Amino acid sequence: MLAAGQALAAGIDLSKPYGDKYGCINRNGQKVYADKMLLLTDKELITAASACTFSDSQSQADGSLVVTAKCEADGEEGQSPTKFTIKRSAKNAKKLVVADEDGTVYGEVSRCR
Repeated sequence: MLAAGQALAAGIDLSKPYGDKYGCINRNGQKVYADKMLLLTDKELITAASACTFSDSQSQADGSLVVTAKCEADGEEGQSPTKFTIKRSAKNAKKLVVADEDGTVYGEVSRCR
């Protein structure tokens, strides 16, 4: 019982948005252009070059979250399916790290204020 409670406590809560500096500035719509931007919410992941809408999320035993998404890239037609892993940063537990299924790290994000 205790182990399950600890895993749940370590779970990732996306009820408030996370982002880098420009992701948080732009969380309510594009306010400033940034060639490097990362915004993570409970429904989507937005970068300067793509927008991904989540369709499913699964909590993992290690406390990470695996989300299934459909992504649209700037200048491309249609959507492509992908999976992202969201986990706590090893350097700072208040930050989250977002990586795709190939292991490419999109960056670290902090809770937006």
